[in-house]
Amino acid sequence: MECLERLNQVNDVKVYPVESEEFASYGRILHGYDFSEAISYMEKETAVPQNGNIYIASQEELEALPVIQNISRLLYGGMPVQAGYCNGRNSTYNGFEYHKGSEVNIAVTDFMLVLGHVWDIRDNHYRNEDAQVFFLQKGTAIEMYQTTLHLSPLRVTEEGFKDIVILPKGTNTPLTEEERESLSMGDREKELLLMRNKWVLAHPDREPLISQGAYPGIIGENKELFY
Repeated sequence: MECLERLNQVNDVKVYPVESEEFASYGRILHGYDFSEAISYMEKETAVPQNGNIYIASQEELEALPVIQNISRLLYGGMPVQAGYCNGRNSTYNGFEYHKGSEVNIAVTDFMLVLGHVWDIRDNHYRNEDAQVFFLQKGTAIEMYQTTLHLSPLRVTEEGFKDIVILPKGTNTPLTEEERESLSMGDREKELLLMRNKWVLAHPDREPLISQGAYPGIIGENKELFY
């Protein structure tokens, strides 16, 4: 893979193909689903912003597609899901999030993911140096387990990236007032709960996340990856 070779030449951290055995503890590649209609929709109907990222948690046109309904029935065992997307130009780690329930990512373009393990969180802090970087080719679909730390994809071209994101329904939506009041109970994990089913550790230098209330729990350099 020419792109992967280039990424490893210009970065000082190893970039693994998602097909490698290093990915096994983070998730798995999905087979047996035809995502071509969903990818075509993303290519025709969505854009990459000029700056930063855009995240849409729920897109009706995607959720109406038969393949997304099959994901709900088969991968999530009949539980309701939401299908949206993340498009952007991100190139830095910035932080990590996790959910209670798997996340499906479908690469509409090539991109990288920086991944970690929730069991490496110590006292609500995580060291960037413990993360690993993976390259996904366009058309690759993966299930990331709920124990996988992740955040936005990182671009591998000047044009940015496009990524379809499937999650348990209601994930990444605002907490209700009742849910916020309940944060007076529970253990210290509650400090990381930013939105519904979204626990976040932000790099202290990542002001947009900190200003939203994300916990400044990342230790180490906010690395930038090059392409």
